[in-house]
Amino acid sequence: MIEPHTIDLNLLSVFQEVYRERQISSAAKRLGLSQSAVSNALARLRRSFGDELFVRTAAGMQPTPLALQMAEPIGVAMAQVALALNQRSRFDPATSTRRFTLAMTDVGEIYFMPILSERCRQLAPGVQLSSLRAGTVNLKEEMEGGRVDLAIGPFEDVSEALYQRHLFRQPYVTMFRKGHPLGRGELTLERFVRAEHLLVDSSESPYDRINVLLARAGIGPAVRYRVPHFTAVPYIVGSSELVVTVPQKLAERAAGPFGLEWATPPLELPLLQTHVFWHRRYNQDPGNQWLRGLLAEVFAE
Repeated sequence: MIEPHTIDLNLLSVFQEVYRERQISSAAKRLGLSQSAVSNALARLRRSFGDELFVRTAAGMQPTPLALQMAEPIGVAMAQVALALNQRSRFDPATSTRRFTLAMTDVGEIYFMPILSERCRQLAPGVQLSSLRAGTVNLKEEMEGGRVDLAIGPFEDVSEALYQRHLFRQPYVTMFRKGHPLGRGELTLERFVRAEHLLVDSSESPYDRINVLLARAGIGPAVRYRVPHFTAVPYIVGSSELVVTVPQKLAERAAGPFGLEWATPPLELPLLQTHVFWHRRYNQDPGNQWLRGLLAEVFAE
């Protein structure tokens, strides 16, 4: 058994950076060390654990099964050490210039970013916010490494390493331009199916399930107009006879600027559950706590 007092904490920092970067040179740069110093530290780690830990491949330094098993608990432990060493540090939103990176869907960007950026402008004028599409990254790895602070959305099957807080649930609605025939009279299933639809061919769960349910109702293969994302939907529907089924928050945000209205579709569609997620490594981080609290204050049911 390896006792904690037999391991130099600096070696664990090297382990973390090599695990994050998958490159000796990149890890050395982040640590402010020479490549030979990082290589020597890695050699000491290998002797201590009796394992290669990282194997050089065409794709960089790939972790062994033992390194994969060790990475998360070492990361959590190092974060707690950093927290203990910096008990005096506090997050003051009024003076902070910290950059937060949020992972979300395109619908999330449309709904959250305008409100969130305005609240930050009022409460934290120096704080920087940037977003990235959640579907383009490995959330667990990016959040564990601190490259993504929070994820906001209806994500499912997330890692147990991520904590979450429920924000709200919303229905799907059918959206169309003001004055569209579908907005007059009762919206029956027959009228709904007969209308010309725009489909959002999103492969992200749970959005992909909606198209399955629309197809069962008779809206599917024959649809002539499709887009891969929600971003362009208000522009298209606002200047055409097309109708589209989207999350209600998107319809609320787009209705005024694009001259749209919406109705409840005559189908049983599941509610969309939206949460904010963070890695347990940063559960006690003051800045992370502040932003989570702000999201809950502004958006939670």
